[in-house]
Amino acid sequence: AEQAKQLSKRGHDVFNKIENLSKPVIAAVNGFALGGGLELALACHIRYASENAKLGLPEVTLGLIPGYGGTQRLPKLIGKGLANEMVFSAKMISAEKAKSVGLVNEVFAAEELLPKCAELAMQIVKNSPQGIAMAIKAINASDSENGMDSEIDFFAELFAQEDVKEGVSAFLEKRKPSFN
Repeated sequence: AEQAKQLSKRGHDVFNKIENLSKPVIAAVNGFALGGGLELALACHIRYASENAKLGLPEVTLGLIPGYGGTQRLPKLIGKGLANEMVFSAKMISAEKAKSVGLVNEVFAAEELLPKCAELAMQIVKNSPQGIAMAIKAINASDSENGMDSEIDFFAELFAQEDVKEGVSAFLEKRKPSFN
């Protein structure tokens, strides 16, 4: 049991690091994302999938439960009832179903998946790195009871940053901001 606990803890540590990175992580789900594969995608900030993607948490078929954060992250994305159904039944869902319930953001043809992820990444990098990093912290803080307080603190902290000065100046001058 101790080895299993350490295995789960290491998985949590890795996926928590991904979830808390200061730069957004985009998952490109193509084919099967089952068990730990889906739990990895759940730790990412944004999930895109190909039309042929199948997603599920089949651990109960082995007498286990998802051990890398799936029981915590999945309900936050799709609601407790549907998360219960997915985990208890071990059923896989299609990419379209995953999109309809909020598990993935968009679904594309397989050959479009990576280009669409790159396109989104290029759009994201045009924005303030400090703002994005703080947004990630604030969104992740919503998981705790002090999420609102954290949002206020992070918002205030950003006001002292150069990116805010540049962003506001660019807006007032009707030009694109130039963030470092």
